[in-house]
Amino acid sequence: MLQFILKRLFYGFLVLLGVVTVVFLLFNVLPGDPARMMLGQRADITSVEAINKDLGLDKPLTTQYLSFLNDLSPVSIHNKSDKENYWYLDSTKYSYVKLISLSKSKVIVLKKPYLRRSYQSKRKVSEILSEAFPKTILLAMVSIIFAMVFGVIIGIICAIKKNKIIDKVALVFSVLGMSLPSFFAAILNAWIFAFVLAEFTGLNMFGSLYSVDDFGEGEHLDLKNLILPAITLGIRPLAIIVELTRSSLLDVLSQDYIRTAKAKGLSFYKVITKHALKNAMNPVITAVSGWFASLMAGAVFVEYVFDWKGVGVVIVDALEKYDLPVIMGAVLVISVILVFINIFVDIIYGFLDPRVRYT
Repeated sequence: MLQFILKRLFYGFLVLLGVVTVVFLLFNVLPGDPARMMLGQRADITSVEAINKDLGLDKPLTTQYLSFLNDLSPVSIHNKSDKENYWYLDSTKYSYVKLISLSKSKVIVLKKPYLRRSYQSKRKVSEILSEAFPKTILLAMVSIIFAMVFGVIIGIICAIKKNKIIDKVALVFSVLGMSLPSFFAAILNAWIFAFVLAEFTGLNMFGSLYSVDDFGEGEHLDLKNLILPAITLGIRPLAIIVELTRSSLLDVLSQDYIRTAKAKGLSFYKVITKHALKNAMNPVITAVSGWFASLMAGAVFVEYVFDWKGVGVVIVDALEKYDLPVIMGAVLVISVILVFINIFVDIIYGFLDPRVRYT
């Protein structure tokens, strides 16, 4: 099992290295001058050259790439004495602990990954994302839990009531849910529940996690504003999970060992919960892991429509302002989350089905 986990971690590292390389190359070949974007109307040749030197944009692309990897790596090599050196260990950039001194000037440190600074606000990208990501993760978690719980329950009912009215109605809604884009579902739900039916639902179009009282004081947690964004984001994975649970459970229920369990006199409830459902959950777990990552991307549209101050709003604002470090940082963090989710799911597979360990 340990060898299986180490192999998955190594594959995950290779995927992350590929993502970092693609992101770096993609955003470094785009047109535009970051120095002039930072300086605005005040741009002059001297200031532009100074900014380019500070950002390392005057260096060869390979040097910039190696520096980018060095900044992202938790263990990195820096120059601790020469402030003019491109690899200088700047305490304003890095939060670090010294590990090994290689020479009088070079040192190996353990640090937090450095995602550069925003071109517009000059703040560290890690600080911007650390404020936004918890809200997005909360939204994605609630959405996937909603989709998982109701999707599995509805899928089981559809499998048990195969070809009955409830099965056909659920399948129709599943097809509609799968074909409904997130941005359109967000606009539609916002219009129906937050405008047309606002008097009855009491739901807020603008899903801020925190609200203030009538006097503008006493900020408090307002989870009711999470309902619409979470349901909107969970519609598509809910539809997928319903379909997968139904088809997988029907396939398992046709197996010989299920017929044997029934012949031994086990109750229908025990046959479903103890035998059939466990073996039918593998494709559902796969779908959940993949859709959780997709929810991070779909949250961009949903957050923007509902004004949910998560990473989606941050990405849209950064795109409008051409703030490349923020976009790069958000893409990299989402990629890391996706890779670790897939590794975690592979490990779960290894426990549920020992045959997976040898693939």
